Amino acid sequence: MTKKQLPLIALTLISLAFVSTGYADDEADPATQRKVSFFSDIRPIFQLHCNGCHQPAKQGGEYVMTSFDRLSKGGESGEQAIIPGDAASSHLIQMITPTDGQAEMPKGKKPMSDSEIEMITNWINQGAENDSPASARPAFSVENPPKYTAPPVLTSLDFSPDGKFLAVSGYHEVLLHNADGSGIAHRLIGLSERIESARFSPDGTRLAVSGGSPARMGEIQVWNVAETTLQFTVPAGYDTVYGANWSPDGKMIAYGMPDNTVRAINAESGEQILFNGAHNDWVLDTVFSTKSDHLITVSRDRSMKLIKVDTQRFIDNITSITPGALKGGLNAVDCHPERDELLCGGADGTPKIYRMIREKARRIGDDFNLIRAFPSMPGRIFSVVYSPDGNRIAAGSSLNGSGQVQVYNYEDAKVISTVDIPGGGIYSVAIHPDNKTVAAAGFDGFVYLINSDSGEITKKFLPVEITTEVAAAKK
Repeated sequence: MTKKQLPLIALTLISLAFVSTGYADDEADPATQRKVSFFSDIRPIFQLHCNGCHQPAKQGGEYVMTSFDRLSKGGESGEQAIIPGDAASSHLIQMITPTDGQAEMPKGKKPMSDSEIEMITNWINQGAENDSPASARPAFSVENPPKYTAPPVLTSLDFSPDGKFLAVSGYHEVLLHNADGSGIAHRLIGLSERIESARFSPDGTRLAVSGGSPARMGEIQVWNVAETTLQFTVPAGYDTVYGANWSPDGKMIAYGMPDNTVRAINAESGEQILFNGAHNDWVLDTVFSTKSDHLITVSRDRSMKLIKVDTQRFIDNITSITPGALKGGLNAVDCHPERDELLCGGADGTPKIYRMIREKARRIGDDFNLIRAFPSMPGRIFSVVYSPDGNRIAAGSSLNGSGQVQVYNYEDAKVISTVDIPGGGIYSVAIHPDNKTVAAAGFDGFVYLINSDSGEITKKFLPVEITTEVAAAKK
């Protein structure tokens, strides 16, 4: 035996001594385990894997996991889901534990990881206590809808293709209003407390919603409009999700992430089919090309990028990448209904139209893809949209607590009408299928219906019922 071998032998003997005295098994001993928190440890696991199918809006197996009482009881099987102190007899553990690599739940998806199952098991064996703070809200539902004591900041508007509905973002919900502002037709209430975008499918039968809970979860919801039911949800990261949009063929839904990525899912199954990380900052909006073969994205990194859908590859920077060419990030993008011409707006306050495919070789300082720039608006542009016939565009901006809506003629970039909104910035605009009415909304919580020719506000309404005197004070 050499002197060099002695330290290795000594370490081996020490390791054996720890095992023989039980130190190696302390982690598995319930008496020495860390106390598992439902609110901090277990709730995020359920949020990621389970809540999409087991919530008030979509009660798979008649089992709701967003309410602690209903979580413990179980669903249609009649088996008690959680038996405090006895994980082995708890039906939930039986459902999530894989056999031969397959588990009953999550249904149709990969089983939870061993560490997640172990965490849930330990929590149940420790008594399955609910340590959620008193301020934690119960899950909202049709029976327990959100109540408003002040107008919500409105971040998204969209008219249905048939012109019947106007989708308005709310808190934990999207409100489907009659398009003339005469009242609420439906309330689509889900898990995400913040709604960033809500877009009708090309045929108007479904609604894609992006949102989440800041710094906790991101989510894509897909709703059946006629039945007002949640078709499915897709968890997406740990922060709110932006800029959901349908492909013109109705087969895909794209969205942007605050982790600098853009993603797209199959609109029927929710399966992720595209992932790209070409941006260097939050991706705030997305739109597909007219043939659904390319995806265009805009970001806080001051760029509009082109991605090939079938290969998921970044193809080109559509806007100039020269430092200083764009002053600030881009917030919104839309595609012409018939041509691959892209309308964008952002921090410089100037709506611009770009061609999708570059026709000249890139040169330092160029902006060759630019087709047309429109007269600037005050402040930052947060929303841009083509009219359904492609002959007009509308944009909404914000500066120092005031908003503005501009309607422009597409061909010559002339301003058709201007509306100043002193109550707050405008964060979303939409154009009715009749091409005559522009809807606008933003910080003050009101929806404005505007005659696109004259700029006259034909109707102004709060999209939600206010439960205090705030409503009277606002009128």
